[in-house]
Amino acid sequence: MKKALTTIATSVLLGSLAHSADFLQNLSHQPPAGFEKARRPISNPTLFDLALPTSNLHPIYVHHNLPSAVSAAAGGTIPLGGDLDVYALQFEIALSDRLSIVASKDGYIDINDTTLNGAGYDNGFANLGAGVKYAFILDPQSGTAMSGTATLELPTGNSDVFQGEGDGSINLIVYGLKLMDEWQFAGAIGAQVPFSDDQAANIFVSAHASYEVHPCFIPLVELNWFHVLDSGNGSLFPGVSNGINFEGSDFFNLGGVGAGDNRDMVTVAVGFRSRITETVQAGIAYELPLTNEENTLWDNRFTLDVVWTF
Repeated sequence: MKKALTTIATSVLLGSLAHSADFLQNLSHQPPAGFEKARRPISNPTLFDLALPTSNLHPIYVHHNLPSAVSAAAGGTIPLGGDLDVYALQFEIALSDRLSIVASKDGYIDINDTTLNGAGYDNGFANLGAGVKYAFILDPQSGTAMSGTATLELPTGNSDVFQGEGDGSINLIVYGLKLMDEWQFAGAIGAQVPFSDDQAANIFVSAHASYEVHPCFIPLVELNWFHVLDSGNGSLFPGVSNGINFEGSDFFNLGGVGAGDNRDMVTVAVGFRSRITETVQAGIAYELPLTNEENTLWDNRFTLDVVWTF
């Protein structure tokens, strides 16, 4: 009897593994020939993606240091300090060379050693965001690609980490990619459009340049510009949204009532990628604001990620 049960269990396990392998094989979608060396940008990870539809898993770790003080809507500054950590896993499933499903935002946020802890802001889950990507230009011979993405961000997260409030939003983004020998240039322009007046409406522009010195060392530089089109009404997060005059850039939409006073934020990131295998890349980037840090949630940020394309 025991032997029979063992045989059945082994058969079920082997069958499950075979089924899983077939399932992954069906989902597998490598970049088209001519785009094998394309690398995903590192900074602005929830909004700045690669123009190519592929099947991939993208774990991310972000360590973000907060400024010692931020500007207040009523004038002067508010003490802040501390840092936060973000742990996230994005994924993309390509349905063809031109069309894919993307999961652009999720994860867990931990806010540490800051005055925000005393106001009840601590740790919790981020909102969920997902949608579709379509490449309307895909030219391997010239190394050129351009795509558009539409994603919905749902207010499913925890308010303890500035998530889960408002009615959600839609992100509409256009990506571009150009490969030239060992060089890569990429860019994105997009809009974050909320479904209620609680949150701010924003646009952003991101740019990336990298050069493959060696497969294990591909230095890069990236710039990100965020601009507030219409500020929130200050009702989202009591004691914060109604007291600040700036916005939260990529991860956070704070609905700051005075964000119209400081509409622009610019960051620069430097780092490198390593092509560990033909399907696995890792990267690290250090990022800091070029605009006044008191008008942002930024002191500096380290981002580490891995991209597994299958």
